[in-house]
Amino acid sequence: MTLRIIDLAEPPPTDDVVPPGVVVAAGPLAAAPEYWLQHATFTLSQDFTDDRRVVTVDSVPDALAELTRRCRRWPQAGAVCDDVLRSIDPDGPTSAGVITESLAYSTLQSGPEFGHWLAHRPAAEMPEDDAEPVLAERDGDTLHITLNRPQRHNAFSTAARAVLLDALAVAQLDPSIEEVVLSGNGPSFCSGGDLAEFGTLRDPASAHLARTRHSPALVLDVLTKRLGAACRAELHGRVLGSGLEMAAFCGRVDARPDAVFGLPELRLGLIPGAGGTVSVSRRIGRWRTAYLIISGRTIAAATALAWGLVDAVG
Repeated sequence: MTLRIIDLAEPPPTDDVVPPGVVVAAGPLAAAPEYWLQHATFTLSQDFTDDRRVVTVDSVPDALAELTRRCRRWPQAGAVCDDVLRSIDPDGPTSAGVITESLAYSTLQSGPEFGHWLAHRPAAEMPEDDAEPVLAERDGDTLHITLNRPQRHNAFSTAARAVLLDALAVAQLDPSIEEVVLSGNGPSFCSGGDLAEFGTLRDPASAHLARTRHSPALVLDVLTKRLGAACRAELHGRVLGSGLEMAAFCGRVDARPDAVFGLPELRLGLIPGAGGTVSVSRRIGRWRTAYLIISGRTIAAATALAWGLVDAVG
């Protein structure tokens, strides 16, 4: 897969078919035909706009150079990312989107790019948690769920997922709970999946079944359908990878000014695997979601608010 760069002044193809792969349109928006804004993976411009299909950057040439480098380094993950985001209907059934994402994730787990990352990562040991990785406390009709691995910036582990699912099941099964608040102890809400565990399930089929049959994202989606904005995430510090993906399923997302958001999975040869292609796309569109994944860039709380990734900053 190579990155295809389109000048926004370029006319649309006569056969009305965008070739597969990452297609980035770039240039002044005054010259932009609707076709490229809609059909490109995303558009880069130095012009400011609220259009969710466009990412405003300080320098289009610099951004394109970095995107070209990353697409050459991780061509398979970049192409699969584009395929998944184009295939998923963010307004459709959540389970279908999560399954599509997970199947693609498992495909990449079997690929050379993830294999290269596994072979060259520093040796990592899974630390023993001194406390419960997730805390749950009920206060009246509110259930407070707190990620509790502060020494690891609440990196999301298999043990944390199991305890989180237990806590979410309480809220799901008890109709007297009218509010769920998801937060994190320590300097960050969640820095993403715990890298020490990556690759421990060598069988991609088993990993797919574990992700989709034991998915906090799907439970959060159900709770949001019932509770709306009363299913709430409170974010601070690092909000990366699976942490962002799960929080984005909540009906309301509040962030502190120090929050930093990103989807860094491409550097592992992967795409988001905790439902982010669905949840983040619902909030900011597939175009800006693709930008976050393929560029690997993080955004500050103010940008997250302007894009609609969070509902309030304060």
